[in-house]
Amino acid sequence: MQSDCQWEGGVVDGVALFVLCRDQKKMLKWIRKYWFLCALSAVCLLTLADGTGILAGAGLWLKQHRAPELNIVVIFLLSGLALSPKQLSSGLGDVGGLLFTAVNIFIVAPLLAAVFSLIPMDTGIVIGLFLVAVMPPTLSSGVVMTAAAGGNAAHALVTTVAANSVSVFTIPYAFSLLLIFIGQSAAVTIDKAAIMLKIAALVIVPLAVGMLLKYFFASIYARIGHKINTINQWLILFIVWLAFSQTRGMLIDSGLTVGLILAMVFFYHGLLLISGWLLIRLSGREKGRRESILFMGGQKTLPLSIILQVSLFPQYPVALLVCVLHHIVHLIMDGYIVQRLGGARQVGPNR
Repeated sequence: MQSDCQWEGGVVDGVALFVLCRDQKKMLKWIRKYWFLCALSAVCLLTLADGTGILAGAGLWLKQHRAPELNIVVIFLLSGLALSPKQLSSGLGDVGGLLFTAVNIFIVAPLLAAVFSLIPMDTGIVIGLFLVAVMPPTLSSGVVMTAAAGGNAAHALVTTVAANSVSVFTIPYAFSLLLIFIGQSAAVTIDKAAIMLKIAALVIVPLAVGMLLKYFFASIYARIGHKINTINQWLILFIVWLAFSQTRGMLIDSGLTVGLILAMVFFYHGLLLISGWLLIRLSGREKGRRESILFMGGQKTLPLSIILQVSLFPQYPVALLVCVLHHIVHLIMDGYIVQRLGGARQVGPNR
């Protein structure tokens, strides 16, 4: 059998090359296992390091031309294609899991933000954290990560639709209460009908279309079914790039403030993950039924927080930075957890 590592020379050279090849194989194995985490980091670093601004400029152009919405539609179209009837029935019937997730989304997250507000910080940073805290879960990344980690994607889908629908009623009250902690006030108004229509257009309709495609065109699923989770993860990377492009200039100009925000959002999301894990242990859930609680209970959608920041607190641009950095940091943290839960194996589309 031919070795991947060949050398000419003495024993010392041979031993050195053997050690080098062994280390390279370990590195490649690690990269293959944590490819999503590596890709997330690379997207952020490359966009930030591009002095020409070409990458960020392209991301901004795409964002202005409906690329994020189209991306989400494709994710849920593929998610519908991947859903099995058994998985869908299990997800719809798991009311207990939905309630446990709601505790983290609507109770624990705002309470943690209230505690963090007691730490002396810039008002804009605190407002940004409050915006993050009252948000519902992400429309796409939580579902993709739940599936990639071997969890029930259908339950994550139900959670996304339910939590985003309920949030149009909870956000005005929760955000107003949090602002009291810093002596601020704001009249929060949300176009409920517009958000409901957006959820239907971006989530429910493409999901239904994907399920119909699987039913009528089984050959499509046979060709790409085993690749759907991987494709969706690449689409999440695309969303991260668009978000990072939006705040690249602010990141470069903010200096030490960025470091403070990164530390804060890291610990904030870490505590949400710990809370989610405690809720999982309390519910006694096993693998396959716990992942959606962990990811959907901790992730926060970005677009709505940006809309509220721009409309309510334009005088605090650093609040926007908090929203974007939290989004990126929680995807990186959860990306690591996905690889740990999923292991080195390929996660099948029906898991």
